[in-house]
Amino acid sequence: MRKLLFFILLSTTIIAVSCRKELKFSDNPSKNISLSTDTIAFDTVFTSVGSSTRVLMIYNNNSENLKINSIRLERGSSSPYSINVDGQAGTSFSDKEIYAKDSLYVFIKVTINPNDDNNPFFVEDRLIFSTNGNEKVVNLTAYGQNAHYIIGRKGIFPDANGHYTNYYYPVTNDTLKDVHWTAEKPYVIYNVALIDSDGTLTIEPGTHVYFHGGSGLWAWSEGQLIVNGTAENPVVFQGDRLESFYIDQPGQWDRIWLMEAREGHGHRIDHAIIRNGFIGLQIQRMLKDNMEPTYINNTIIENHTGMGVYANCYSIAMSNSLVNNCGNYCVALTGGGDYLFTHNTIANYWTGSTRKAEALFFNNYYTNPTDGETYVVPFECDMINSIIYGSRSNEFGTDFYPINDTMYKFKNSLICSQRPHPEQLYESCVFNQAPNFKNTAEFDFHLDTLSPAIGIANPCYAIGDLQFDLDGVARGNRPDAGSYQYVIPE
Repeated sequence: MRKLLFFILLSTTIIAVSCRKELKFSDNPSKNISLSTDTIAFDTVFTSVGSSTRVLMIYNNNSENLKINSIRLERGSSSPYSINVDGQAGTSFSDKEIYAKDSLYVFIKVTINPNDDNNPFFVEDRLIFSTNGNEKVVNLTAYGQNAHYIIGRKGIFPDANGHYTNYYYPVTNDTLKDVHWTAEKPYVIYNVALIDSDGTLTIEPGTHVYFHGGSGLWAWSEGQLIVNGTAENPVVFQGDRLESFYIDQPGQWDRIWLMEAREGHGHRIDHAIIRNGFIGLQIQRMLKDNMEPTYINNTIIENHTGMGVYANCYSIAMSNSLVNNCGNYCVALTGGGDYLFTHNTIANYWTGSTRKAEALFFNNYYTNPTDGETYVVPFECDMINSIIYGSRSNEFGTDFYPINDTMYKFKNSLICSQRPHPEQLYESCVFNQAPNFKNTAEFDFHLDTLSPAIGIANPCYAIGDLQFDLDGVARGNRPDAGSYQYVIPE
């Protein structure tokens, strides 16, 4: 039996070798490979961090087998690029076989070493293929960008349940209370960047903050976040994947989480863009009474898989801002609190999944996770000169325990709501008339011709900084509801 098995294995090997010998590879110079592209371009890549992988296809469209004599990176081992050909990694390869009418994969990455340049810089190489005396070249291009890297380490903090464990980086500490981030180089956050108690992080105009997957920025109890963007140079918060595919992909990072502020040190966010995360802003009383409001002005919060603004038992003043296209509520004001919203657009046309939540939600109670008790908290909100709309038939919801200290009022606003709208809660409002935004799929919530929001705002509230809209356009004496004033096309 063993002899028979040995004979079968030997015969199989001989047949395989015989078949192998029968393979022929053309050396005719007229026979050459084809490539799927002649240029592989990477978007801006942070130094020391590998890019995403690009794919190049090699095709043999001939009726004969070919042997690629060499595949090599022109800069060899000094190249910032790396390649993987048919499952093998390296910088050069010889005699790669490609059968008739077949193809091979080449995977390409780039890792760029840091230098002293604060501006993006250009990095290139060439991938050269030689077959039967023919040469084909693929140009490899990328922009490198130096950055500040905020990389968290493991730490434990007490929370309402006793402990909170995470990987964090203390941006502020006992000796470094005031920290400034500038636009000189972007900041790339891995895990959690923590603003500790009594510390203040100030982010200057034009600064870009990039979050790796699952990362976030957290102001601990009595810490303070100040975002000092301007109309010309907003502060941008987004994921760290800069390829064009990710430009409108939600859920790339976690959230900006702001806990209760200490007296005289409230959070302030001016001219920011917060996009493509899980929750844009979570503003929450957790460990002690909140002593100062949070001010949010001229800010765009968009395209989050969860919520745009999630507030719990807080005091918030928000103006001239746009919150749009979220998988859950765009704005949820919960657990009671005191809120003033003026000239905002809250618009939800989310298409990433089935959305069951309204664009805007109010609630006046919360359940304590420690004792399981439900606590009812006074709630007050004024929603003035604003737009609340979306793709559902009703975009405003509430869940209130009936107490006397629950009050809200809409004034001079355009609202999508099938609820009753008594005059004591709704003053000079327009209901269920499509706002005629320019292009909700492209995140363009400017008003188009014949929008019912045009001219319905109360000019008494369009004063001070609110004389100008989110684009800096003057509202004049006939302001429109929402964050944008309609501009007649030239």
